[in-house]
Amino acid sequence: MEQQDVSYDSAEYIETASGNKVSRTCILCGSKNIVLNGKTIVQSECIVRGDLANINVGRQCIIGKRAVITPPFKKLSHGGAFYPLQIGDNVIIGEDTIVNASSVGSYVHIGRNCVISRSCILKDCCRIEDNTVLPPETVAPPFSLFSGSPGVMVKELPESTQDTMIEATRAYYQHFKPIKKS
Repeated sequence: MEQQDVSYDSAEYIETASGNKVSRTCILCGSKNIVLNGKTIVQSECIVRGDLANINVGRQCIIGKRAVITPPFKKLSHGGAFYPLQIGDNVIIGEDTIVNASSVGSYVHIGRNCVISRSCILKDCCRIEDNTVLPPETVAPPFSLFSGSPGVMVKELPESTQDTMIEATRAYYQHFKPIKKS
């Protein structure tokens, strides 16, 4: 299936030297603690909470509209602490999704309107279906498909998942084009 062009107003996005495209309407709290490693798209109205702990996003990732990314929180005997969040390469995070995971591997697809609860670990090459709520501390193994509320593993994904995600994120980035002004 051919990827359709996604048009955006070039005045609404900032493009960095490494090819990141970040919406001016997204909120990057603690931007000095947020690392986008290149060719990543952060769409409008997203919230990324780098003020709580470091957030490192890999290459060619797509963070959908109104997504909320926060680092994980651990309760300790003397209070609590936030820990850094690592998101791998070629990851798609859908619109209206909340991510509070400990880590998100590479080649992961998180659908729309999902909740990835506190301290979840999403291994490489897994997929979370639309409208899924993962309970706290869930571990999604490689090549797994999770669905439902609460999210449970419903099947295994093919070994071609990595290639599929690389192609999907690359195609989306290439077809994310500014509107031509006449």
